[in-house]
Amino acid sequence: MAGHSKWANIKRQKARVDAVKGKTFAKISRAIIVAARSGIPDPAGNFQLRTAIEKAKAAGIPNDNIERAIAKGAGKFGSDSDIEEIRYEGYGPGGVAILIEAMTDNRNRTAADLRAAFSKRGGNLGETGCVGWMFEQKGVATLFRPGTGKVKAIAIDEEALLEDLLEAGAETYELTEVDDDVPGAEVFTDPAELEDLSQALKDKGYVVAQAELRWIPNNSVEVTDADQARSLLRLMDALEDLDDVQSVTANFDMTDDLMATSLV
Repeated sequence: MAGHSKWANIKRQKARVDAVKGKTFAKISRAIIVAARSGIPDPAGNFQLRTAIEKAKAAGIPNDNIERAIAKGAGKFGSDSDIEEIRYEGYGPGGVAILIEAMTDNRNRTAADLRAAFSKRGGNLGETGCVGWMFEQKGVATLFRPGTGKVKAIAIDEEALLEDLLEAGAETYELTEVDDDVPGAEVFTDPAELEDLSQALKDKGYVVAQAELRWIPNNSVEVTDADQARSLLRLMDALEDLDDVQSVTANFDMTDDLMATSLV
């Protein structure tokens, strides 16, 4: 999961920058609309909606916008019933498998945008099922131990974390930075168990910064060539930037140094 987690960290940093620009507002609003439509429009009884709202607040989206998106999903404020969730699949440079989740009101527009992004950066949009079998969906809780005073978080005691995760029913974990200089961990579980796991970790004193469903690659392609790495990361970035795209996952792995130099 190393390469995937490194890219997840980059996406979190990028999301903070995009949030300042207002770029994430539409994407998160669509997620709220779909969540409110697929369950009850009450976050207390709809975990998907609750996590979307938490993500919206973390991105600085005003409460009025959040309430409007919930109302749209409930059919009380205009109609967004034509928004649908679609999964796309393709290949990046070097045969890297890429899985994309989108929310769109126009399939033709989204497919055309994705095809253009792939073709301009050495990849190609494939048929449904061409790479999906290489990924498995997991529930992921990103957590940290709260500090005191001006200290936001303290270092994770890995032995204590292991004990807590065994009791909470987690499958595996990976230490990471939740935010700049905030040590934490990503904890993985079955998607159906994510809500219970998140609550169990909160009960044990952890702060759950984010709970989400994420596609995890079952195998990885090692990228060592600088040109390929640069093209691949530019493709990932271009796909993430598309308005209809909610998430992008790929099965590549590369060293921290190569990733850092390729992002310049």
